[in-house]
Amino acid sequence: MERPAQPDSMPQDLSEALKEATKEVHIQAENAEFMRNFQKGQVTREGFKLVMASLYHIYTALEEEIERNKQNPVYAPLYFPEELHRKAALEQDMAFWYGPHWQKTIPYTRATQHYVRCLHEVGRTHPELLVAHAYTRYLGDLSGGQVLKKIAQKALGLPSSGEGLAFFTFPNIDNPTKFKQLYRARMNTLEMTPEVKHRVTEEAKTAFLLNIELFEELQELLTQDHKAQSPSQTEGPRQRPGSLVQDTTLAETSRGKPQISTSSSQTPLLRWVLTLSFLMATVAVGIYAM
Repeated sequence: MERPAQPDSMPQDLSEALKEATKEVHIQAENAEFMRNFQKGQVTREGFKLVMASLYHIYTALEEEIERNKQNPVYAPLYFPEELHRKAALEQDMAFWYGPHWQKTIPYTRATQHYVRCLHEVGRTHPELLVAHAYTRYLGDLSGGQVLKKIAQKALGLPSSGEGLAFFTFPNIDNPTKFKQLYRARMNTLEMTPEVKHRVTEEAKTAFLLNIELFEELQELLTQDHKAQSPSQTEGPRQRPGSLVQDTTLAETSRGKPQISTSSSQTPLLRWVLTLSFLMATVAVGIYAM
């Protein structure tokens, strides 16, 4: 039985293959209406906190698996912990946004949990696919993520010294453009069969779909909140049976992680979270055209 011709038709360099393979999902994210809202500076502090909390969980999982595979030849050339790893920076941001007991209070949505499970599965069973997740996240942080930093800093009135935005700061990278060139060059030295390269490019698409899944979860929360509020605005607050959200508090789940909660006054924040979730998925690929 002949092997499919698709893998052999890819560009020889892995970085170019990733760029080509993710064009369609890039367009899907780029055309989201929520991006336009964000570009108008429609940002709330609570919405930003929710997004940063999701990033904390995601990068914790990603970097646990990178550490597990740092000597594995399928990933080792891309091991840049001092330059790239974000967990420590996100811990600073969590303390800024959620206070000294942030580990007990930060939200952990179901879509974020799914993303985390996928990262752990990849790291433990198919470590060569970590390349796709690391490339998508870290190089996005170094380029499009810097746009997010400036918009959030202005819209939220954050200090110019950078408190609350440590995630976006890379003190050990003097020249992001040159570092991205180095990173791509290292990627292109990885020895992969055409079949493995194809799997890596497919995993890059999956990375974007996981971000979109997070967006869709938040969109569902927003839609349910709108429907629940529309019949009557005169009734007092009430618990909605089976709802994905609750009134004004963070409720602990059986796993010890808090669920996201909202009230009618927080509906704009969910709109903002949807915007930022899609924008982050988009800007992560925006670097490929650079």
